Amino acid sequence: MIEAFGDATRGDAWASARLTVDGDTIVASDASGLASPLEGLTLLEAAAVGGEPLAVDALASALGPIFHATPHAGRRAVAMSGGVDSAVALHRAGPCAIGVTLRLWQDPAAPDAERACCSPAAVASARATCHALGVPRVTLDLRAEFKHAIVDPFTRAYEAGETPNPCMRCNGAFRFDELVAFAHRAGADELWTGHYARIVERDGMKLVARAVDRRKDQSYMLAAVDPALLEHVRFPLGEQTKEETRAEAAALGLAAARRSESQEACFLGGDDYRAFLERQGVRRAAGAIIATDGAELGLHDGHWRFTIGQRRGLNVNGGRPLYVLGTDAATNTVTVGTREQLAVASVNARGRLYRPVTRGVVKLRYRSDTLRAHVVATDAGFALELDEPAFGVARGQVAVVYDDDAVVGAGIITAAAPMQLGSPR
Repeated sequence: MIEAFGDATRGDAWASARLTVDGDTIVASDASGLASPLEGLTLLEAAAVGGEPLAVDALASALGPIFHATPHAGRRAVAMSGGVDSAVALHRAGPCAIGVTLRLWQDPAAPDAERACCSPAAVASARATCHALGVPRVTLDLRAEFKHAIVDPFTRAYEAGETPNPCMRCNGAFRFDELVAFAHRAGADELWTGHYARIVERDGMKLVARAVDRRKDQSYMLAAVDPALLEHVRFPLGEQTKEETRAEAAALGLAAARRSESQEACFLGGDDYRAFLERQGVRRAAGAIIATDGAELGLHDGHWRFTIGQRRGLNVNGGRPLYVLGTDAATNTVTVGTREQLAVASVNARGRLYRPVTRGVVKLRYRSDTLRAHVVATDAGFALELDEPAFGVARGQVAVVYDDDAVVGAGIITAAAPMQLGSPR
């Protein structure tokens, strides 16, 4: 016999659900605002009970930590973000689907929490989509875990002079680990998500691969997902375009068809990362902006406020356009130079090659163009010798290696060697 409690708030409104559970059956409950009593229901059946939105959210939160269900052939756990992509994935998953929504930490002082992919409005949309179909839904409250695993390392990385990619860290490890674990608890055969990516098989190994829609392809963001997890993961939208998904959602009458997309780290809540870091206790401190020869060109108010390749906001006059070449946390300096000096010839990454390759196509940022490179496995991960120069390569970003369309390696960039001027490359 176990006790479970969950609550939900919206403005000044509050709802709670308290459950007493024996095995997988609810034997007693204190949860007002629901459409039907919970006593005698299994946890799976309770997850499909509707009612007042806040009461349903409280119930979902109560069920999250204790939820389990007997395995059932054809059951699919669907990650529900509240957007159009997960809504269409849920419709395709069939009558045995179960939705799961992650409740992640958000900055309470952020100016616009609704811009986040895990905002209160997104959670409400996910709930409405599931219950309109009579599909069970569970919320996993991972706020503390998310802050520890994603937000705090993001802050520390900027303090150390790196340019981290928190979405990569979240999607590639934290989020998928939690979702796959939930799918097992839910007795589901598969985990479905609305990502634009595909899964291919190479010599018996499952690998993430590029989506058909190259403009929405999310294989880069999923590059760090352990191939061992992919056996029971499906990306049902990987073979179609975003426009086709929206058209499908509109034909199904889904409200999510009109929902806008989040374009930033969810915990920033519509704010600039610099303001967020200051709220997290990162302090401004005056330092020097220097040229590559050490000459001081101006002053700044914190090395962490600048990223590699940045041009605007330097407020220095070098007689020609200048770009940030590097930052040094120890001396609190920002080094600037010409675009030519930004050119990088080789990159070292801490991570993993999933398959042995000597040549590949690489991406060094989510929005960067692909480059061809020679790939060398190292004890820590891999090294890349680029066929042509890359610009704006920053420590903390992620290097992803593709063999054709398949992701065969991913790692955090730890060092990048500048291309020597006059190099024949």
